[in-house]
Amino acid sequence: MALDPNHTRTLIEIGQPYWNHNSGVPEFGPDGYLYLSTGDGGKANDPHDFSQNTFSLLGKVLRLDVDQTEGALQYAIPDDNPFKHKPGYRGEIWTTGMRNPWRLHWDLPSKTLYCADVGQEEELDGLEEKALTTGATAHRTINLVDEFANDFIYPMLRGNAVYESQYLLGTSIARPLIAKAQIELAHKFGADAVAHGATGKGNDQCRFELTFSALAPEIKILAPWRDSEFRKIFPGRHQMIEYCKKHNIDVEASASKPYSMDRNLWHISYEAGILEDPWFDPTTPENREMYKLSVDPELAPDQPEYLELTFEKGDCVALNGIEFTPSRVVSELNKIAGKHGIGRVDLVENRFVGMKSRGVYETPGGTVLMHAHRNMETLTMDRDLMHLRDSLIPRYATLIYNGFWYAPEREALQAFIDDSQKTVTGTVRLKLYKGSITTVGRKSPLSLYDENIASMEGVQSDYNPDDASGFIRLNALRLRRRALAQGGPEIASESQLERE
Repeated sequence: MALDPNHTRTLIEIGQPYWNHNSGVPEFGPDGYLYLSTGDGGKANDPHDFSQNTFSLLGKVLRLDVDQTEGALQYAIPDDNPFKHKPGYRGEIWTTGMRNPWRLHWDLPSKTLYCADVGQEEELDGLEEKALTTGATAHRTINLVDEFANDFIYPMLRGNAVYESQYLLGTSIARPLIAKAQIELAHKFGADAVAHGATGKGNDQCRFELTFSALAPEIKILAPWRDSEFRKIFPGRHQMIEYCKKHNIDVEASASKPYSMDRNLWHISYEAGILEDPWFDPTTPENREMYKLSVDPELAPDQPEYLELTFEKGDCVALNGIEFTPSRVVSELNKIAGKHGIGRVDLVENRFVGMKSRGVYETPGGTVLMHAHRNMETLTMDRDLMHLRDSLIPRYATLIYNGFWYAPEREALQAFIDDSQKTVTGTVRLKLYKGSITTVGRKSPLSLYDENIASMEGVQSDYNPDDASGFIRLNALRLRRRALAQGGPEIASESQLERE
């Protein structure tokens, strides 16, 4: 059946107090009813507690019968909705406690609902019960947070991976994990195809499909954004936003927030829309609410905060002496660093597909981790080993950025990187203040730093200054021979210096 964008029917209208967290995903379930997810209304931490307010439709999954009407409603409420006959509840509610649920999908043949979480902190309490009571035969909530931190973020961190000297690869590193989870579910349920919603101009299409190909070369890949018929109906983001508006489908992008946002445990990215203008300033007072993980450095506390990070073999295992799991380390550091306005990056990057793109990123916890990790390495890593590893960082980061996480060259580089981290153990002390990070201490039982050797106070050590004469003369030999035989590099003549 062809879509008719000129025919609309308004089912329900839900007011939004803020511009963000207003996503809504419609999906028909195996019972024929429409399931509609709604965000909590916006701002940070659900200030009005809409997601738990049983009189509000915000922060919920709603279940509607769109084939019937009920009173003044343009829909009916199914009689078996879990809260229809419960005092103090809106009958449309299927589940509460949602934050910004912009991904929701029913697998109709198996009657299974899938939700994926890579660290966006949505609350899914009660979802399984609601699914089972409303016709689902099985429920799967895939919590990928710990796997994300353990098997993707921390290995990447050991390599100090930064793309084009600025981007900490927050979106890039999440995609192979999501694609891997898709393939695992496809195998489990005997699916012969997988799909993604990445655009035909972005990097994500490469990241998803390269992972699909590496893990399941036989599987069919569906990419609607590269389908010509789809693009005829929706040639761009504007047409999709308008379509969603006409059909009362709440989505993240809107006229009041004309850019896209992607969040996971490691970071938040913002791109497209008004951000496509590289001269646009998102840090002005009227625009600063765009940022979610960090305060404006100008508004950060006036007092610095000291923080100690403990590492074992390149991995941060404790904050201020308290041991945490990798995912908890990242989560806690996001809060601490974000409070001080740390981790904002605004850059123009080179996409794998060939174009330049402007991206704005928040990676507060990751920025602190990267800074501390590097400083731990300076104390404990052999010089030439560090320099060799550092020479491979651009290649390693580019592999991750382009989507080659499961490529043999990335795996080989990872083996070398992990081996280089055997001695990276100890504690780094940092001072956080208004967007800045200052290292104010480091210590390690495996430190290569010897105060006696480094001292300028004439302390006796293994270092003999007399050895430097021969060392320097040998290293200068080739330079002396070049100057004597070939004239050496050109320098300004005396007459030129006089003229200047």
